[in-house]
Amino acid sequence: MVFDYIDGASGAESTARRNRSAFERFLLRPEILVDLSARTLETSLFGQPVAMPLVIGPTGMNGAYWAEGDLCLARAAKAANVPFVMSTAATVKLATLVAEAGPLRWFQLYMLRDRGLAQALLERVHAAGFQVLQLTVDTAVTGRRNRDVRNGFTLPFRWSGRKLIDTALRPGWAMQMLHTGSPTLQLFAEVVGRIEPGSTITEVVQRQISDAFTWRDLDWLRSCWPGKLVLKGVSEPAHVRMGLAAGIDGVVVSNHGGRQLDGTGSTIEQLPRIAEAADGRMTVLIDSGFRHGADIAKALALGADAVQIGRPALYGLAAAGEAGVHHALGILSAELEVAMALSGACNVRQLRGRVDVAVDVDVDGVKPSEASRVASRPC
Repeated sequence: MVFDYIDGASGAESTARRNRSAFERFLLRPEILVDLSARTLETSLFGQPVAMPLVIGPTGMNGAYWAEGDLCLARAAKAANVPFVMSTAATVKLATLVAEAGPLRWFQLYMLRDRGLAQALLERVHAAGFQVLQLTVDTAVTGRRNRDVRNGFTLPFRWSGRKLIDTALRPGWAMQMLHTGSPTLQLFAEVVGRIEPGSTITEVVQRQISDAFTWRDLDWLRSCWPGKLVLKGVSEPAHVRMGLAAGIDGVVVSNHGGRQLDGTGSTIEQLPRIAEAADGRMTVLIDSGFRHGADIAKALALGADAVQIGRPALYGLAAAGEAGVHHALGILSAELEVAMALSGACNVRQLRGRVDVAVDVDVDGVKPSEASRVASRPC
């Protein structure tokens, strides 16, 4: 049930599949005879230097995958000198994470129905040194994830004979949970009070998240948050233009890893139009479907400033805790460096434009109508 919570998506999971298959439509352009001796993955995000264009994005229920999962992710990000985004659905308290995380700590907000609670949370987050706020905007209604429904994935865990047998086959995980206890949404509980036992994750979140927060309300949020403000869940150029008008500092091109609206396009397909609309006036991040360093290189070539990862870090976390996250980040870093170098780029900025669009690749049975080529920029 825990693997399915990480790996699963909403509906028929077609968007999750398309997030992966769409990468085959974009082809990195090799370059030769380039001096690469001074190459580097270092860049900056919101004025902060980072070791590579990667962010460990916000994910919930991390304590269900490994004991103190949120802290494992935060410590790995600190060691790698990349940002870590704490989720509103974290399984640790705010002060506990602050004590373990590095200076590159960002926060993800699900807008709460109670504005007073939301404002109080933001004040605490800012006072704790979080510099960037990501507002998730694609969860006004929570997607129906059939694997979770089938498994009866609840918070805290609700046991059945089938689950007990499944758990018995994974003694390492079972011993961790016996030692630490069933994970709970500790930050949610700090903010909204006691969470009713037996509630599903969807029920907990849906009861608290506002389904009436609109573009008109961004002025209120902008006035409450003095740091950088990012919209997570952007999928259209119009969202960028409206965000710029509202004083937004960045966007995350995201479909929640296919966990919300099923049947949509992939984020890598949407990225070029969004990057064009941003035109360097805001930071453009992207997530959903990224598994390899070459995927990251393609996103940078298409206009992203950095890639935000979810499942790759969680697979590492679930396999080996903090060491697993370190290993996952190391793989992505090594693969990205190779992809960048063989594309003739000395740094991440020089990857921009070094990509073609294939005309003979099916993405979920749909072929591009015609050839398209992105202009190249010299190294």
